[in-house]
Amino acid sequence: MNRPLGIARPRNLAQHLVEQLGQRIRDGAWAVGERLPTESALVAEFGVSRTVVREAISKLQAAGRVVTRHGVGTFVAEAAEGWDFRVQPHERGTLQDVIAVLELRIGVESEAAALAAMRRTPEQLLALRAALDAFGQAVEEGRDAVASDFQFHRELARAAHNPHFEALMDSFGVQVIPRARLTPHLSDSAHQAYLRRVNTEHESILDAVAAQDPDGARAAMRTHLVNSRERRRRAADEAASAPGTGAALAAAQAATGTLDAGLPTRPAAGPGAALPAR
Repeated sequence: MNRPLGIARPRNLAQHLVEQLGQRIRDGAWAVGERLPTESALVAEFGVSRTVVREAISKLQAAGRVVTRHGVGTFVAEAAEGWDFRVQPHERGTLQDVIAVLELRIGVESEAAALAAMRRTPEQLLALRAALDAFGQAVEEGRDAVASDFQFHRELARAAHNPHFEALMDSFGVQVIPRARLTPHLSDSAHQAYLRRVNTEHESILDAVAAQDPDGARAAMRTHLVNSRERRRRAADEAASAPGTGAALAAAQAATGTLDAGLPTRPAAGPGAALPAR
């Protein structure tokens, strides 16, 4: 059962409810064509007023997630194009594909970070802190940190209090963190150093969000994702020029299940000067 939403600040109640209801739709708890619980049932379950429920349903209608049939009820809408966006597996395989997704993320997540700095709640700051703590623990234990990396970016999108940012991150999924494509050739110590550098960039983002500095958060996220893009370009260049390149790239392809072994035959569009490591 969901915890009542009354503890949130009043201006955020409707948005919190939108996120809860939208998550049920995305998870398939409510199928397409299924009728949502009545207004009274939602009021009782979430501990909010009828006004908040009506506002949340109105937002879901505007987003194309539900349709209301007067006198009948509110139903989950047919899949809306905007909420069914997916980067398909065949669109993730090459360096160009990875960079294309990063370019999209640079535009979207930089603005999400700025909004999060203005709108985040104390609870969301704790969730962001927990994700980075989990990242750091994974690194120190010699594990990868893909899940906690993605969780940090997802929590940040959620803190923007705009359901479209969170829905877009959910559509990307954890595969949007293409770490295996970058580091299979690194030693354990070099891999740990790389992950610590990534988390330092995350810390800069969180510092700006905590300080409610939207410009700083926007810049920190942009720096982080641009650095990620340039690291991938450098890794591809290093792999292409290393001795035994063919065997190494074939092994990376087998390990990751990607087309990255073909990187040298499909160069990235446009030049890209590497940014200094932070």
